[in-house]
Amino acid sequence: MALTGLRPVVHTFASFLVERPFEQVKLDLGHQDAGAVLVSAAASFDWPAGGYTHMAPGDVALLDTLDGWTVHVPGHPDEAEALLRHAVAAGDDKVYVRLSVQANAGARPADGRHLLTVREGRSGVVVAVGPVLDAVLAATEGLDVTVLYATTVRPFDAQGLRRATLTAGTDVVLVEPYLAGTSAAAVNEALSDVPHRVLGLGVGRRELRRYGTVEEHVAAHGLDARSLRERIGSFVGGAGAAPAGV
Repeated sequence: MALTGLRPVVHTFASFLVERPFEQVKLDLGHQDAGAVLVSAAASFDWPAGGYTHMAPGDVALLDTLDGWTVHVPGHPDEAEALLRHAVAAGDDKVYVRLSVQANAGARPADGRHLLTVREGRSGVVVAVGPVLDAVLAATEGLDVTVLYATTVRPFDAQGLRRATLTAGTDVVLVEPYLAGTSAAAVNEALSDVPHRVLGLGVGRRELRRYGTVEEHVAAHGLDARSLRERIGSFVGGAGAAPAGV
C-alpha cells in the first residue's frame, strides 16, 4: 500500500505491532524506505490479565535500532488525536503512535516536535514522557526542578533540553512509561559537550509474573508518585516533605 502512494495506518497491541513483526517493520518499511503510521494499544502493561504476550515495555527501544522513525507518546486522548492527525499528514514518514489507557487528567499542547516546559526550577531537569506527567508533577511538588513534558520522543528535542539546562543545571531525570533508560542515549548526545548526569526511570527489565492491576504494575516499577519522589529527590539533592495526597 505504501509503495503505491497510500498512507497505511496499522493498529493493534504494541507487542503484535512492533515486537512480533519486527523483521517486516525493518525490511518492508525501513529497507524499502516506505512510510506508514503504526498505532499501538496496551502500552507496557495496560492489560495485565492478558499476560506477558500482550505487554511491550521494549517497543520504543526496539524501534531505536532503526533509522528515521518518529515516535509520539501522547499522555491524553486529545493529544493522541492531534498527534495521530499530524502523523497521517506527515507525507511518507515512518511514525509510531504509542497509545495507553493510562492518561493525565488534562491535555497539553502537542506539536509533534518540542518539549513543553510545565514547571521551572534551578536544581535539575525532569523529563516526563506521555502519561507519567501527572505522577511526576505530584512527585516533584516543592522541589526546585524544571519539569519538561514530552509527547514526541523521536526525534528528541535536544535544543529544548539544552535550553532548560542553562538555568536548571545538567542533572537530568528521565521518566518514561516504557523500558527505563530508553532515551538516555538521546540525552547524552544532546549534552555531549557539557558535564552532566542522567537518571533513567521507567519499566524495569524484571518480568512481573503475578499480573495484578495496572496500578500495581505502576507501583512495582517505581512509577507511582511516592516512589518517584524518593528517587528524583535523592538524585537532585533532597526530597523534602512528601506532597499532600502522596
